[in-house]
Amino acid sequence: MKLSNYLLIIIFPILASFIRVEDQEEICLPDIEQEIVQPIPDSTLVYALIMVESRGKDSCVGDRHLIIPSIGCLQIRPIMVREVNRILKRQEDTLRFKYKDRWSRKKSIAMFYIWKDYHHSDDSDEVIARCWNGGPKGYKRNSTLHYWGKVNRLIKLRK
Repeated sequence: MKLSNYLLIIIFPILASFIRVEDQEEICLPDIEQEIVQPIPDSTLVYALIMVESRGKDSCVGDRHLIIPSIGCLQIRPIMVREVNRILKRQEDTLRFKYKDRWSRKKSIAMFYIWKDYHHSDDSDEVIARCWNGGPKGYKRNSTLHYWGKVNRLIKLRK
């Protein structure tokens, strides 16, 4: 995927109107821009991941007990930023991300898609979500089953 494809991902707002999450009131997200004709096919997965990771909050800081916490709507750790930059370098793309880009919803989503397209282009939503939560072999870990259950519940609510 080249830079022009990632730009579409970056400018594309999250598809959503309303969703009900446990112990939380309805959350309203931006409307879809009119000039975008073709939606991202698995945006429901991204939306579910964002809701599970941060309840839709871009300023969320998690894992405060670590030296460097996970940050942003997708709770991205510094190692993921390095991995995405490594992927972009291997693809001979000039785009690079900085740690502070984790605070941006659009850039976080772009990083997710770069990672997903490289490592999980043909995988199911379950494998993608469990690896996002548990690392490269996350789909094999029992500890990611609960996470997948939360993501899957939100996906089913959206369909």
